[in-house]
Amino acid sequence: MAHGFSAATTDMIQRAAEVSKSTVYSYYPTKEELFVAVIEAECRTFTDSIQGIKFRPGKLGETLAELARAYLNIVLSETALSLLRVIIAEAPRFPEQARAFYLAGPSVIASMVAEILGSAAASGEVDLTECGRLGAADLFANMVRGGPQFQCLLHPNTSPSAAQIDQWVAMVVTTFMRAYGRE
Repeated sequence: MAHGFSAATTDMIQRAAEVSKSTVYSYYPTKEELFVAVIEAECRTFTDSIQGIKFRPGKLGETLAELARAYLNIVLSETALSLLRVIIAEAPRFPEQARAFYLAGPSVIASMVAEILGSAAASGEVDLTECGRLGAADLFANMVRGGPQFQCLLHPNTSPSAAQIDQWVAMVVTTFMRAYGRE
């Protein structure tokens, strides 16, 4: 991540891993395959960190706030921001890497949120008939990461305060509940 995909050579990777070049190539025949494996491993680490958040009947707002905070911790981490910068920079040349990132990261997050929202809809706490649970999950995840992630991408030497994160989380949850919540 420090050098970017194009600038990193297999020699650099092999030295950093303290293995022979033949060992690297025995596991990953190309640098592209190695990078996809890195993408998938990083995304799995990120998504595993929110796996335990479950719907609690009568507490959808609290559940969504917990989920939003956890997701912001992921997408605003230096590792995630570095990964996203590399993927975006290389997407025109290596669209399969960008697709692998989307499928292993944002798509998995949306599915997790959709599961929570499906449970909330079944209990009558939200009405998702207009856009469905996956559509609502995409909207929620995009609202959570949108502005904060963009700010951090464009201002790499700054990080939001806890108060700023709390404000973003509150705005997203309030907006989402106004749009889909049932009184």
